Amino acid sequence: MAHPRLGAGVDLPAWKSVLSVAFAVLLALLFIAAGVWKTTDPFGWAARLAQAKFPGSLSVPAAMLLGIGELFSAALLLIPRFRRWGAWLTGLMLVVFMLYVGYWYDALRGEDCSCFPWIKRTIGPGFFAGDGVMLLMAVIAGLWARPSEGLRGAAMILGAIAVFAGVSLGVAMTQNSGAKAPEFITVDGKQTSLASGRVFLYFYDPECAHCDEAARRMSKWNWKDTRVIGIPTRQPQFAVEFMQTTGLKGGNSLDLALLKSAFPFGDPPYGVALENGRQKASLQIFDQREPEETLRKLGSIESHGVLK
Repeated sequence: MAHPRLGAGVDLPAWKSVLSVAFAVLLALLFIAAGVWKTTDPFGWAARLAQAKFPGSLSVPAAMLLGIGELFSAALLLIPRFRRWGAWLTGLMLVVFMLYVGYWYDALRGEDCSCFPWIKRTIGPGFFAGDGVMLLMAVIAGLWARPSEGLRGAAMILGAIAVFAGVSLGVAMTQNSGAKAPEFITVDGKQTSLASGRVFLYFYDPECAHCDEAARRMSKWNWKDTRVIGIPTRQPQFAVEFMQTTGLKGGNSLDLALLKSAFPFGDPPYGVALENGRQKASLQIFDQREPEETLRKLGSIESHGVLK
């Protein structure tokens, strides 16, 4: 039986071929999970990128491109004749991830970095160790794979993935507005109607630094006739203290399950702008520009945004 060949005239031992395939398949599974996660939840991932210091205005396209890149590299890793290209693309993305995190390390240290489903990580030395191991796996998978060929076939795979991502984005956009809010919720112990006027629902974790920062920024806005209602996603006993310390003027509701069934989301901070009981926008990016710009356009806050 002929041995696999690394290149022209060079025999590759069987154990190297097995290791290359094993690393390629393992990396492909990780990147498939990560890519599907990003392309099916683009707005949630856009929020995560914005929290990681990526420009909020570019975070949705960036999330989609990352998801497409991860799915494309995974597909190439699984196909023997494209494996080397897939390994190089995977390695390139890992290097870019590490360089980006390294640049923002002081600001991101200790923050959650769950880039892959089911794998919980925080920014720190362990992040670089983990990505370094995956980078080594990609290098081995590429070096010990046969030379890749067939650009047309690879381009067709990329096109199919891009179509899937586009459809996913369209579905997410249709879910981003129009949902009907529950007619009544309990706010500060009193039954309150959501069926009329403008309402801003702010879902927050009282122990989340991003939620705290966003609330302090929003406390400086003139909310006109918009009612602000906070919904703690955990530790509800700290809800009143959170609103007081951040200065965000509004009530608190503990009807998380009821509201989350109407407006599903991932991690806080998360906002929903309502008008006459209908969702006008869901707001997952909280940075220097958003959600202020969106809320201005909706008429929820004064056109000048921040109070003087």
